[in-house]
Amino acid sequence: MADLRVFQVLLQHPPLARRLYDLLEQLLLRNSLDARLRELVIMRIAWRTGSVYEWTQHWPIARGVGIDEPDVLAVRDWRAHTGFGPADRAVLAASDEVIDRGAISSATWAECASAVGDTEALIELVSAIGAWQMISVVLRSLAIDLEDGAAPWPPDGTRPPDVT
Repeated sequence: MADLRVFQVLLQHPPLARRLYDLLEQLLLRNSLDARLRELVIMRIAWRTGSVYEWTQHWPIARGVGIDEPDVLAVRDWRAHTGFGPADRAVLAASDEVIDRGAISSATWAECASAVGDTEALIELVSAIGAWQMISVVLRSLAIDLEDGAAPWPPDGTRPPDVT
């Protein structure tokens, strides 16, 4: 992860880069939250916030944890997708609520608790939503370029309607 362009830019502030790296490493590699749910959250946040870097970096990760292409693409309009189960829908709703309102509603929290289960995974869910929303802000505000050779908005180049 440290060789990614985002961390090369952040290394201009080494203490902050170290702490962000540690947080993301914890959420990606030493976590209780199911990898599928985590990647659906990240892809939804990338789509909603227009973070081409986040979408492009996490496309292969989402595919690598076993999310099929139609499901990854369906985060664009997840409510219309019939292939998502209750857990998928709960975490996608939670992601939207945090983006729209800054918090997860009681009803959606109950759905997440039912779907995700243990307290540690629920805390990781909220932390992942917050962390990747923050990373999206950093990526877009610092205008961090895609990695060399990366095509934007895989697999089809479609970008969110309000992103230029």
